Amino acid sequence: MKQYNIHTAKTHLSALVEKAAEGEAFIIAKAGKPMVKVLPCLSLNATQNRIGFLKGQIAIPADFDRMGQSEIAEAFES
Repeated sequence: MKQYNIHTAKTHLSALVEKAAEGEAFIIAKAGKPMVKVLPCLSLNATQNRIGFLKGQIAIPADFDRMGQSEIAEAFES
């Protein structure tokens, strides 16, 4: 991960922000000491792609809509 001093970051802020938005994170340092890490924000498309991320990892039983039916009926009939 690249590291830039504050002066360089201020001078080239627009270009660095564009790189970060494309996924290239970087560090801003002061006197050679890392101060902050700049990371891209999640885009709207990234959150939309999460639908179905557990596909194939979870199994839903065929009788899902009838699970616990007898216990529920017993609770209300008592």
